[in-house]
Amino acid sequence: MSATELKDKGNAALQAGKLDEAIQCYTSAIQLDQNNHVLYSNRSAAFAKKGVYSRALEDAEKTVQLKPDWAKGYSRKGSALAYLGRFEDSIQAYEAGLRIDASNQQLKEGLQEVKSQLADSRGGLNPFRVPDLLERLKADPRTRSYLDDPEYVKLLLELKSNNSLLGSKLSDTRVLTALSVLLGMNVTGAGDEEMETETVPETTKVNTGAGDARREKSKPELTPEKTQALREKELGNEAYKRKNFEEALSHYNKAVQIDPTDITYLNNKAAVFFEQKEYEKCIKQCEDAIEVGRENRADFKLIAKAFTRIGNAYLKLGDLQKAKTYFEKSMSEHRTPEVKALLSNVERKIKEEERLAYIDPVKAEEEKEKGNEFFKNGDYATAIKHYSEAIKRNPEDPKYYSNRAACYTKLAAFDLGLKDCEKCVELDPKFIKGWIRKGKILQGMQQYGKALSAYQKALELDAANAEAIEGYKTCTIAVNSNPEEVRKRAMADPEVQAIMRDPAMRLILEQMQNDPKALQDHLKNPDIAAKIQKLLESGLIAIH
Repeated sequence: MSATELKDKGNAALQAGKLDEAIQCYTSAIQLDQNNHVLYSNRSAAFAKKGVYSRALEDAEKTVQLKPDWAKGYSRKGSALAYLGRFEDSIQAYEAGLRIDASNQQLKEGLQEVKSQLADSRGGLNPFRVPDLLERLKADPRTRSYLDDPEYVKLLLELKSNNSLLGSKLSDTRVLTALSVLLGMNVTGAGDEEMETETVPETTKVNTGAGDARREKSKPELTPEKTQALREKELGNEAYKRKNFEEALSHYNKAVQIDPTDITYLNNKAAVFFEQKEYEKCIKQCEDAIEVGRENRADFKLIAKAFTRIGNAYLKLGDLQKAKTYFEKSMSEHRTPEVKALLSNVERKIKEEERLAYIDPVKAEEEKEKGNEFFKNGDYATAIKHYSEAIKRNPEDPKYYSNRAACYTKLAAFDLGLKDCEKCVELDPKFIKGWIRKGKILQGMQQYGKALSAYQKALELDAANAEAIEGYKTCTIAVNSNPEEVRKRAMADPEVQAIMRDPAMRLILEQMQNDPKALQDHLKNPDIAAKIQKLLESGLIAIH
């Protein structure tokens, strides 16, 4: 099958939502036509749809590298960067594309969207981005004691400056409590539940006279019954704050009896049931509140709060799917940052539960054996499919990554193979095959210095390993046979350039040349040791 045919097959799979199949088709096509920018662009789109944004970015950058005058490449790059939360870099990518094609509507819309996301991350939707953040939290008894912890204060300041961190910090109940204080409603699902204070919205009447018409707000006339119901609600709120829930419930029941059309009193009853850990009662009460609210055209915000409370109750009951459903219903009534955060948090929990439930070491071994058979028959693409399934079934076993890396190497997809090797040795630093395979891939990428380091790691584990010895010798010869080419390749690396421009590093290198024993002293400094390691891997220097 030709590269074009594989591309068309990948496009069809992508449109059908078969993302893994699409990625595999594009990967196979790339092996046949490694300089085709469209193939990398399409695979970037597939990775983005799958949610593998780091891979989407890699392919987008390769697209731009191959075809720097093609606007769509910059659109792919901008989109991937935005998904990764790198909004400033995303803006630069979109602007670079617009310099090539100023009328490109996709780039214009992408730029506008990411600028909006950047604004949201810096403020607006960031409840922590208020000038008196610490003062407000100190004034509230729920969060006052937390401020005695310097780490907590540091976390608050990080959230204030970077809203994108919020989703990953929602497991900290102190963060949720702070959100409750800042937003004026309970998002913790525990502790003091917020009480509804809304009554009938103010109405607006228009006074027309000889002059200009003007609007003035006035409170509606309250009947004696509604006034009494409000009084019962206030008494209930006072009892609730004292955590006298039975008394609070008694007052709310009286308010409902007097005015059964007001959703607020029913919501407050639900709050009491939540605090009493009567979650089933809480859910039923919220459902009644929603029904009453619908019938009496209540403010959609009050209906949204009832849905949110149902979601929190299901969260307490451990039913994540129903919690997700009701948070989504709340969002459909009224979108707020706190409910969006709750929804994101429960979606992450569901995804993690599904991942853990899928783990099965026995099935992982079965998939590995299938992959081995296809590998022996030279069907590397199908072997990758089975090794990938083995990884999903048991993501902590390094040999599956090693086997898949071997397939990627056969298909010359060195970047993907290298990632698998790095994951392999991360899981088990003593897995010698992972180091050898990493060395071979780096060798294939002509990164001989880094390959030498990988082979050296393998030799530290087994000094007599024939593959490691042979690889080390081959890389050493390659480095020494064309030192000028090695130097050019090394100096093309911005990190190497920065090291060589550093006067202190140049002095250290000079000392090492004149006095080899000085190396040991310099290696005690982690920063200097890392820079020396980088120069060794680039092949620019060698230690004998």
